[in-house]
Amino acid sequence: MNKLKNLFFIVPAIGLALLLSGCKLAILDPQGPIAAGEKQLLIDATLLMLIIVIPVILISWGFAWRYRASNKKATYRPDEAHNNIIEFFCWLVPCIIIIVLGIMTWRSSHELDPYKPLDSKVPPITIQVISLNWKWLFIYPDQHIATINFLQIPVNTPIQFLITSDAPMNSLEIPQLAGQIYAMGGMQTKLHIMGNTVGDYMGLSTNLSGAGFSDMNFVVRVSTQAQFDQWIKTAQSAPNKLTVGVYNKLTEPTMKDPVRYFSDIAPNLFHDVIMKFMMPIPALDVANDGTEVLKLGHKNV
Repeated sequence: MNKLKNLFFIVPAIGLALLLSGCKLAILDPQGPIAAGEKQLLIDATLLMLIIVIPVILISWGFAWRYRASNKKATYRPDEAHNNIIEFFCWLVPCIIIIVLGIMTWRSSHELDPYKPLDSKVPPITIQVISLNWKWLFIYPDQHIATINFLQIPVNTPIQFLITSDAPMNSLEIPQLAGQIYAMGGMQTKLHIMGNTVGDYMGLSTNLSGAGFSDMNFVVRVSTQAQFDQWIKTAQSAPNKLTVGVYNKLTEPTMKDPVRYFSDIAPNLFHDVIMKFMMPIPALDVANDGTEVLKLGHKNV
């Protein structure tokens, strides 16, 4: 019987360990100022709430032990209904914790605002992000390049993401560098990040958007400035050109897209992707002069 009891605890513990063996707690290993702030907020909030949780657990065990059937010394008080001292502390402590949590939330909401530029003497780099089915398109407007499912940024340099979607609503997250923010058709959101350590980090989609959602990941490579400059030169020499026609093909649903580089980006592509949801269908489906126009809408399989 004892062996069966042991198995009852051991088997689930082994199963849980196996399930978690491949997990990486990226949110607890921040490599940028925004992610570090989010980690500290998570830890502070958890410790603050444990001020209530731990005593309640201990008191629950204490009550069960003290008032067990075999303890004849415990006073039996079936008519006990109110105690001013107990009521005072039962309300005072939670109220204090809620006030402190409220202050923490207010401060962090402003300090970690994704729209707020990061303080740095280094000029920020702007990257335009378009969520597609099921891939990410990153446009570097000042460097005149674009990539699929790959980002490279210089270390200790602020990055400003301008984000939209040409597919169902999605959400961009780079856990070790920043939190998540939504990508929506016809709208632009912003996210500011910075990497403090050279290395490769995972970016992903965190909003269910269909069959290819689970593979909608990308690599964020934080490199030295010299490595970044060399990479830009390599990307600028890519034979693929991101014309409107090529972009229209990219909007078609595909899964597990490989990394690709594009040069010679179509002018105002990011802006036109946003505005095409605001314009009448005929103006986008037909070009009287034969020029390429953006396809309206998207397909989701």
